[in-house]
Amino acid sequence: MASTLPRLPIFEAIAAHDPKSTVVVHSASGRSLTYGELLSDVAERKERLLVESGRSDGIQGERIAFLVENSYDYVVTLLSILGTHSIALPLSPAFPPHELQYIMDQSQASMLLSSSKFEKQALDVYKEGLQGSPKHVKLEKKLGGGDYEEVKLEGPTEGAGGMMLYTSGTTNRPKGVLLPTAAMTAQAKSLITAWDYRPTDYLLHVLPLHHIHGTINAIFAPLFAGSTIEFLFPFNATAVWNRFAAPFLPTTNGHSQTNGTTLTNGHSTSPSPSPSPITFFTVVPTVYNRLLATFPTLLPHTQTAAQKAISPSHLRLNISGSAALPTPTKKAWETLSNGNILLERYGMTEVGMALSCGLPFSTRVDGSVGWPLPGVEARLYESESNSIILPGEEIGPNGKERDGEIQLRGPGLFAEYWGNEAATKKEHIEGEDGKGRWFRTGDVAVRRFVEGVSDTTGKGPMYFIHGRLSSDIIKSGGEKVSALEVERELLSLPQVLECAIVAVSSGNWGQKVGCVIVLRDPVTGGRKEGVWGPLDMRRALKGRLAGYKIPQVMKVVSGIERNAMGKVNKKVLVRKLFRDEMSGDEMSGDEKDL
Repeated sequence: MASTLPRLPIFEAIAAHDPKSTVVVHSASGRSLTYGELLSDVAERKERLLVESGRSDGIQGERIAFLVENSYDYVVTLLSILGTHSIALPLSPAFPPHELQYIMDQSQASMLLSSSKFEKQALDVYKEGLQGSPKHVKLEKKLGGGDYEEVKLEGPTEGAGGMMLYTSGTTNRPKGVLLPTAAMTAQAKSLITAWDYRPTDYLLHVLPLHHIHGTINAIFAPLFAGSTIEFLFPFNATAVWNRFAAPFLPTTNGHSQTNGTTLTNGHSTSPSPSPSPITFFTVVPTVYNRLLATFPTLLPHTQTAAQKAISPSHLRLNISGSAALPTPTKKAWETLSNGNILLERYGMTEVGMALSCGLPFSTRVDGSVGWPLPGVEARLYESESNSIILPGEEIGPNGKERDGEIQLRGPGLFAEYWGNEAATKKEHIEGEDGKGRWFRTGDVAVRRFVEGVSDTTGKGPMYFIHGRLSSDIIKSGGEKVSALEVERELLSLPQVLECAIVAVSSGNWGQKVGCVIVLRDPVTGGRKEGVWGPLDMRRALKGRLAGYKIPQVMKVVSGIERNAMGKVNKKVLVRKLFRDEMSGDEMSGDEKDL
C-alpha cells in the first residue's frame, strides 16, 4: 500500500521533480539524498507523528516543536509536520533551556521532537517545568540508501498547518509569528519568480534554521524549484572558502588535490570526489565580512580557486539580507569576486521577503532594497501628516525627501501573533479599499528615483531603508536622523571596522546621535585598540553628513554583540554604554563648528 501525503503545493512540487535528483548534501560527510527519498521519508515520519500523538482524530493545528540539526533530517521533520496539517515550530539549540521553555509554554506545543544530537537539550527543557505535559519524541536519523516507497497525494490542498517562528524579542518578549502553509507557499513562489530559482541551482546553506531567511529563502523555495541544498553548519569562514574552492582546485585523476585532506586552519574540504560548484548563496552581512577578513589567510591555490568560484560565471546569485549591508563590504566583495555584485533585499518574519533589487547588476543600487516582490503591495505612511505618501509625492513642500513607515500586504502575510490578539491588532491597519489589512512593519524608508535604473526598468522609484522607527530614527533638535545612513558613512572610514548608531536621551535636544565604534587595525585589518576620539570622528564626517547627523557622543569598544542574524539590540547598547551621557551634556559650540 502506498504511503500518503496531503496534496499541499510543496508536496506536489516535490513529487513532480526527478526522484533521482539530489535534494540535500551534507558537507561534512558527503552524504547525498534524493527527492524520491525525501517524499518517502516525509510520508513515513508523518505516520510516526500521528501514532505518537495517540489521537485518532488527527493533530491538525497542533504546535509541534523540534530540535534537529541543520540537515536532511531537519527538512524531513519540517515537511512531515506540515504533512499532518500541524504547525511546525523550529527551536534553536543555541537557546538556553528557560528561553525554550517560554516558547514551548507560550505556543502550547503538544510535542517536542529531538534528534539524538539534541536529546539532552530537549530533556533540559523538561527540567524547567513545562505546562500541559507535551510529549517528547526522539527521532531516528534518516540515512537514505537509494530505495524509496511510492507516495500518493490525496486530500485537501490546505489545512490548519503552517510554521511558527518566534521574533528576536529585542523590544519585548518574543512573539510567535504564525505563517499558514498558504503564506509559506506564496512567499516561496514570489521568490522563485523574482530570483529565478532553478533545478540546476546548488545552494550552500550556512544559516540558522529558526529564522525566516534560513527556512523559506534557503529551504522552502529551493524545494519548490527542485534545487540542491548543501548544509555546512555551523558557519566557519575557512570551511566555506574551501567548499567554494573545491570544484576549481587542481585535480589528480579526476579528484581534487585537497580532497579528503586538511587545509588552512585545520578544516577539510567537502569529501565529495567531484563537488558541484555553488550557484546560489544567501547570507547576512556579517558572513560576508568574515569571509572577506579570512580570505587572506587561505593558501594561494585556494585563493585562486575561491575567486573563480564566486565570480559571476559560477556563483549565479549572491544575496545579502536580514541587516543593512555596509557599502565597503559590498564593494570589497565585488572586487574580490571579479564583479559579482551583492543583491540586497528586505524582509521580516511576519511577511517573508517583501522588497528586492533585481537580477540585472544595474538594478543593485548601493543602499537600496529595490521594489516590491511579486504578489507584495507596499506603501509609505507618514506619521506627521497622518497620510500615505502617494507616487509622485516623495518630495515635500520644503524640498526634502519624505520618509514613512513601510506598510505591506499580500498573500504571504502572517496570520497572527500566537495568543496575542492585542499585538496582532496593533500592528495592522484595515485597508481603505476593502482589499485587506496592511501590516505595519515599524521600518522607515524613502522612495527615490535613481537615474538610469528607475527610468529603464519601468518599476518607478526604489526603496531605501532608514531603519527601525523605534531605534534607528533619531529625532534630534527637530530633525530626523537615519541611523543606517550615518552607519554607512562611518563604515566607509578606514579607521572604523564596526559601528552602531544609537539614540541617546538628551535634555536639550530630545535625542542626540551616539555612536559605538570598533576601530580597525591599519596593518591587519582586524580590531584595534587605539586612540581615535570623538573629534577625529567629527572631522572625518564633516562634509559627508549634515552637521546635525554627526554623532555627538562616542564610545570605542572591542566588539559589538549581535544576534544570529547580525542584528544589534540598540536599546540594550544604550543602557550599557551611555548611562552617563543621558543628562543633556551636549557638545560645546566650538565642537559643533568642526
